[in-house]
Amino acid sequence: MKQFSFDLENILDIRKYREQEAEIALGRAVGDLTRIERNIDAVANEKARVSLERFALGYGVAELLTFDRYVQRLDTAKEQLIKEAAQAELNVEAARAIYLEASRERDALDEVKSDEAAEYRKAVFNEEAKALDDIAGSTYMKRRSL
Repeated sequence: MKQFSFDLENILDIRKYREQEAEIALGRAVGDLTRIERNIDAVANEKARVSLERFALGYGVAELLTFDRYVQRLDTAKEQLIKEAAQAELNVEAARAIYLEASRERDALDEVKSDEAAEYRKAVFNEEAKALDDIAGSTYMKRRSL
């Protein structure tokens, strides 16, 4: 009997490829979000460091104003990064939805393939059983005729 062949194998390969591409896109989106979150943390740490240094003794009015402007710039940068993080989270959710859909489509076709393979194995088993029955029957008939 010929070997099992799934008629929709090409479509399954395409769906696997789409799922892999969606997984890669999701990974990139998560990576972008992580990078932005690290930048937010870095800005917050820098602001904390500058705020502590500002109160060190020996700074004049000009230096204090410079510290204040720098802190304002850090606040502005943090606000911008928070906006970017919100957009990145939306991108992650969109990429996750695409990945889940691609995964479901592939899973559905994998299930069809599995069902067809099980039917094929059952048919092969039945054919082998018939062949063995025929052999056993003919052997029995030969012995009986002797």
